[in-house]
Amino acid sequence: MIDVNELRDNPEKFRLSQRARKADESLVDAIIAADSRRREAVTSAESLRAEQNSFGKRVAKAQGDQKQALLAEVKELAASVKAAAAQAEEAKSEADSLLRRLPNAILEGVPAGGEEDFVVLKTVGEPRQFDFDPRDHLEIGELIGAIDMERGAKVSGARFYFLKGVGARLELALLNMAMDQAISAGFTPMITPTLVRPETMQGTGFDIAHDAEIYRLPEDDLYLTGTSEVALAGYHSDEIVDLSAGPLRYAGWSSCYRREAGSHGKDTRGIIRVHQFNKVEMFTYTTVEESEAEHERMLAWEEEMLAKVELPYRVIDTAAGDLGMSAARKFDCEAWVPTQNAYRELTSTSNCTGFQARRLNIRERVQGAKATRAVATLNGTLATTRWIVAILEHHQNPDGSVNVPAALRPYLGGLEVLPVL
Repeated sequence: MIDVNELRDNPEKFRLSQRARKADESLVDAIIAADSRRREAVTSAESLRAEQNSFGKRVAKAQGDQKQALLAEVKELAASVKAAAAQAEEAKSEADSLLRRLPNAILEGVPAGGEEDFVVLKTVGEPRQFDFDPRDHLEIGELIGAIDMERGAKVSGARFYFLKGVGARLELALLNMAMDQAISAGFTPMITPTLVRPETMQGTGFDIAHDAEIYRLPEDDLYLTGTSEVALAGYHSDEIVDLSAGPLRYAGWSSCYRREAGSHGKDTRGIIRVHQFNKVEMFTYTTVEESEAEHERMLAWEEEMLAKVELPYRVIDTAAGDLGMSAARKFDCEAWVPTQNAYRELTSTSNCTGFQARRLNIRERVQGAKATRAVATLNGTLATTRWIVAILEHHQNPDGSVNVPAALRPYLGGLEVLPVL
């Protein structure tokens, strides 16, 4: 959620952000107007309540007919106070509702536009040139006994799968390597809940009433998370955290669930776009002033992981209209997938500044003052199931076997090649 005081003081910043996102600029002025009505209603209610309190003292001193007349006035005033309080609450509800619709203000330098308007910041490595016709990840996965889509669909439906044998081992190797790297960088490892309450889901910026990506359990009023970011953001909700010793960093290992609504016909082959997958996610609480530097560090940790699995990739600065509700800036690392002749997203890291923290009421104490303020939250992917796609395709051999990147071999018991069965 946006700081309404900042919006009131600098509305043009938020209008420009909305324009860059190709979103409704008039929402900014609607919030300002609603907030003005809220403040006027609160002032009116407080003034009437003060008058009511003063009447109480006069009534206590009065006698006879004067007292009865004052009591009649008090009764009338009490009704006015009640009406004013209701009006103030209604105005507050309207202002809060509008404020929850406003996305985070983008940071300086974020490209304007939609999904296709990203900026490539750098490209690392060269796509592999094959002297044979490369197989796609599913064909390789079936040859080495790693992926079973047919039985996944039989058991659970479309876009579900089994990872088995070396496929299961490869995913565990990836996630364990990611967790080891996170721990060495100072992250606390976490196994997170994958079901959360609506206030936690909403707090991270998801629109639970309209987001078609979310799996809901209406009988329990719980939501399946699409990333451990959600649970980790809620971990310190309604708390004052101590950042005096530096950022609080957590690495969440969890299964993730996404309905993939609206993706019919897209990436239906294999495990690129599926309903369930596993992921290690970095999550940081830090000061707003330190958030951009922490964002750069998160990107560097993601690139370190990509180097370990020896994949060519590029880093993009995501355009404003593709940031989602909470992010003020987002960098994606996209690895080259040979059979698609395209770069595909493997990691994403977002700086959400104080947006999620305000919604979840996560604060820090300001040094030398009694006041508290919202912290900044950031998240970033270290490894996920989709990485298997790029690893199998990029490191394949003519017979369908796959060379294991050197950094992964200790996590696979020293295995150097995933052999064809």
